[in-house]
Amino acid sequence: MTSRFATAEVAWAGSADPAAPLVVLLHGRGADEHSILMMADHLPDGPAYAAVRAPIAEGGGYAWFANRGIGRPVAESLADTMAWFRDWLDEVAPQGRTVVLVGFSGGAAFAGGLVLADPERFRGAAILYGTLPFDAGVPVTPGRLQGVSAFVAQGDQDAVIPRELLDRTWDYVTGDSGALARTRRDPGGHGITPETAAELSDWVGSLVADA
Repeated sequence: MTSRFATAEVAWAGSADPAAPLVVLLHGRGADEHSILMMADHLPDGPAYAAVRAPIAEGGGYAWFANRGIGRPVAESLADTMAWFRDWLDEVAPQGRTVVLVGFSGGAAFAGGLVLADPERFRGAAILYGTLPFDAGVPVTPGRLQGVSAFVAQGDQDAVIPRELLDRTWDYVTGDSGALARTRRDPGGHGITPETAAELSDWVGSLVADA
């Protein structure tokens, strides 16, 4: 597929084995791949870690989609960037390789879009301090994530993502989605705590242990 976006910029850590489980790290809006690559230091040994730079330049960093409001992707933009991402993923992780998505903030919405659009492609998705992309062209229907592992972490005092979207995400993942849900609430705001990082590491480890 021809894309209007540039070739993906990726920072790598962990295993160089092309058959190793692949954990894709998706940064927040206005950041870049290096800002989230450090997460790999807190995650299990064994997988390959790929921190991908979002394709849309924004605010000195990069974004995964055009917004119509915080946490509310423009459907056409999200479809375009997800197609671009899948082209990259199909090259580095042919069908059969275990793939886990870990997204923070805007990257969480992008990870959510990817797994909702193609739930069989991914072993699991972590939605960290962000929202699923509701009303953005991807199906958010009962049973859509049946059997898919999902880790949702939120801050009780998060003032970045609208509370309505955080609550809707929590309720859908733990309810109608059918996902194998693991959740964590922090008393803080919009940032990954050491406790969440430790629980995320345990969750990732459980997904890649038998891969």
